[in-house]
Amino acid sequence: MTYAVTVDVHLARGAQELDALQREGVIFLLRKGLDSIEAIEGPDGMQVDLTDDFIAVHPEGALLKLFVDAPALEFAEDAAREVVAELLERSELLADWEITRCEVDLHPDLLQESLDAADGPDAPPADPAERARRHAEFEPAVSPSRLDEAEIEEMRTRLRSLAPSLRAFPPSAFGHDEKGTVGREAAEVAAGALVHAVDLLVDQLFTDLAGLEEEGPTVAESDAPFMILDDLPSQFALQYTVLFARRLIVTAITMTGRLAQPHFGELSCVAEELLMKFLLAQAEVTADLHGLLTDEVSAALEIFTATVCEDLDHEWLYKPATDALGVNDWFIPFNDDRQVHPYAANDGDDHA
Repeated sequence: MTYAVTVDVHLARGAQELDALQREGVIFLLRKGLDSIEAIEGPDGMQVDLTDDFIAVHPEGALLKLFVDAPALEFAEDAAREVVAELLERSELLADWEITRCEVDLHPDLLQESLDAADGPDAPPADPAERARRHAEFEPAVSPSRLDEAEIEEMRTRLRSLAPSLRAFPPSAFGHDEKGTVGREAAEVAAGALVHAVDLLVDQLFTDLAGLEEEGPTVAESDAPFMILDDLPSQFALQYTVLFARRLIVTAITMTGRLAQPHFGELSCVAEELLMKFLLAQAEVTADLHGLLTDEVSAALEIFTATVCEDLDHEWLYKPATDALGVNDWFIPFNDDRQVHPYAANDGDDHA
């Protein structure tokens, strides 16, 4: 089974941030290292295959997405950690960097499939609760009632610290203005939850892509569970191909990237409207799971939804219709003032 493992690596504490030239050098070193690896030896000589990868470097480190064929989730995560640790150790320039996260974000059905696939004395326990306890880096969903005040406060602080990253929208976009509809803290928690949700959305799309590449050719013809693709209008499932998933990922990265820019503009196409819908839902879930979805935070998210979404016309796609748009039309800009990434806009076979 293919797992999409997210690995975060950061500079050593106290190190200066990377400039543009240094970031290009890091990409070169990581790319050279990953290209030299075809497979990793796991427990008892088991081979774990590295099938694909994605590298993004930022001023404070790098984000790697490794697609790993392994019999179970833990083997995939352990293999990914081993690979990245070895790459860092090989390079004198990266030797002091630290791995701060190495995990797979799994749909519950995928988790169960991983459990069922595991076998032998080294396999993880079948009970998901025990599995989570033993695997220290896997963070299961926790209901708010199980969180203590310290954990809630820690997440509140984290989300508020993320809020300034949403440069495109000031607190007023979440209802914190002279009218006093929403307090600053609630507006910052809502904004931070949205930023936090970006990682989750992109991770889930990459996981869906890996699953579709393995189990395709389309969502309708696959028995694999998907995190985002399964939540798209089901009447178009035969059109959800690998190329479509790639176009959706590029659109998601383009759209969420604009959130960190001074000017977001407007949602450019139907695909962006659907992705924003998923992003907002994930932000709400994030706040809820961490005991932070108060009435005021809910109001802040509702106000932001009204700010960023012109209408809910895309909802009609979920209703059966014989004259509905095909998915290629989802990537057409609404007007000449809005833009779609060239890769997403091109529906030709030259993508393959």
